[in-house]
Amino acid sequence: MELLHTSCNFETLTLISPPLKSCNFSSSSLFFSPRRVTLFPAYHSGRVTVSASLQHGDSNFSSNSSQTNQEAQNSIAGFLRRDTGLSEADSDFISSNCPKYTRMIVEGVRDLEEWNSWKGSGESERVEEGLGFKEKVIYMVKQKGDGGKVAFLESLGLSLSSAMYLAHYVSSESLPILLDKVKYLKEIFFSGSDEKGLVGKYARRMMLYLSIPIDEDVQQTLSFFEKIEARRGGLDMLGSVDASFRFLLESFPRLLLLSEENDMKPMVEFLESIGIPKYCLGKVLLLYPPIMLGKTEEIKRRVATAMEKVSVVNKDSGKLLLKYPWILSPSIQENYSHIGSFFYSESVLKMDIDHAIRRWPLLLGCSASNMEMMVKEFDKLGVRDKRMGKVIPKMPQLLLCKPQEFLKVVCFLEDLGFQKEIVGQILCRCPEIFGCSIEKTLQKKLIFLTRFGVSTTHFPRIIKKYPEFLIYDADKTVLPRLKYLMEIGISEREIAFMIRKFSPILGYSIDKVLRPKFEFLVNSMEKPVREVIEYPRYFSYSLEKRIKPRFRVLKGRNIECTLQEMLGKNDEEFAADFLGLGELQTHSEIS
Repeated sequence: MELLHTSCNFETLTLISPPLKSCNFSSSSLFFSPRRVTLFPAYHSGRVTVSASLQHGDSNFSSNSSQTNQEAQNSIAGFLRRDTGLSEADSDFISSNCPKYTRMIVEGVRDLEEWNSWKGSGESERVEEGLGFKEKVIYMVKQKGDGGKVAFLESLGLSLSSAMYLAHYVSSESLPILLDKVKYLKEIFFSGSDEKGLVGKYARRMMLYLSIPIDEDVQQTLSFFEKIEARRGGLDMLGSVDASFRFLLESFPRLLLLSEENDMKPMVEFLESIGIPKYCLGKVLLLYPPIMLGKTEEIKRRVATAMEKVSVVNKDSGKLLLKYPWILSPSIQENYSHIGSFFYSESVLKMDIDHAIRRWPLLLGCSASNMEMMVKEFDKLGVRDKRMGKVIPKMPQLLLCKPQEFLKVVCFLEDLGFQKEIVGQILCRCPEIFGCSIEKTLQKKLIFLTRFGVSTTHFPRIIKKYPEFLIYDADKTVLPRLKYLMEIGISEREIAFMIRKFSPILGYSIDKVLRPKFEFLVNSMEKPVREVIEYPRYFSYSLEKRIKPRFRVLKGRNIECTLQEMLGKNDEEFAADFLGLGELQTHSEIS
């Protein structure tokens, strides 16, 4: 240690020590120029204080210089082309997108130069002495010993620490092969466009309804989701390769050890063979990456087991997997037996259970104890045993609702004047109503009716006769139908009368029902519009199987009658009243 300056009263004491000797170029530790330590007396305490600073030695380049970094990038790109065999385009992309790796290499070169400047003249000459900056960069890259994998992994968006860890994890893989794997993984995991963030919405929904003990594969998947959710944009960015690919590799590094020919492609071919389109592969794989990590034969067995449990034929396997990829999880498959046992105890038929699961497979992630709470609410409305088999297949997601949300809709209907028994009947006929928002959906439909002069006193009758109206989009679906009625000469007041008398008219298609039947009424039957105002049920009968046959019979006998007299009678009554025959062989009413 060299003593530069001292004073007897210890006003200043400056020491300079040589740098710490180290030849471990594979680490990211920094090498500094001589350390300068200055000691100052503490006049009041009689003690000596120490101030340390780091002084960089002279260098012909600066680590912060853009020119230096550019030269380093060019050297790294050259190394990747010559020593690893990458194309010029790939080499340039990697070297331009690994700034932290580049800075680490530049700092290593700087430390190497400073260390050489401290060597004594008697020491043996080192091979790296006399090299130019570019050659020293390549020397440092080679000293790292990872073959450029760290730079490549950082260029994918990984942090430097993650890149260094994964580079060690895949040390047995050559960089060109690793690059090809990454390109293929991106191709299959991000095969379809996801501009609206639908993949992330599916992920949130799958997590929301998960309430059973889970296996390691699902736990890893949840950890993957959580990493993305913590970032800007959250899970809406799950389908974005730029946002989520780095987290996919960090969460499932084994993907980089798979063989493209022996592991990845056979799995993709199998998934396509069961009906998953190529552009939908990414959705399935992002929602459950462990599929790709399993052996193809094992995944085939899991698919067969899952489909057998819920009575799905082979051609529909892909559809169910698209709805709920977690169905391949061992813990999810095991939960099927618990759900089946619970509903069997409630006298629900297996075919109804399976139908419900096929429609809404997220049921498999829900515990039977959670579903039991909703079943008890159904029971309070008189919906039990076989009647429950009408509700569950139609609206299986009701089983995943919170009881308090369900009860809000029940109270809404009771406030309209319905008894619990009638509410139960509505539940059986149109269970979708009980999954709707009161403010955003149900109340708006009633307000819509008042716009056409329908009094609130008629709401119970309208809803009881046609509860499906409450789940329609009033402005996009119902309003065009009512406008058509006005176009053919029916006033708003008359429309209100028709709705009160026969509310199912709100659900009839213009092109398939209203227009063809109206045109036959005025053109062929030559009847006035007022007849359908007085008997709107006319639109409920089949034009080909009921209206036309009966009209032809009456016309052939020159019989005049109202629409109600013509259509409201069953076949026997019609024959007896108009033909004096035992029975007229016409078809029955269909709606």
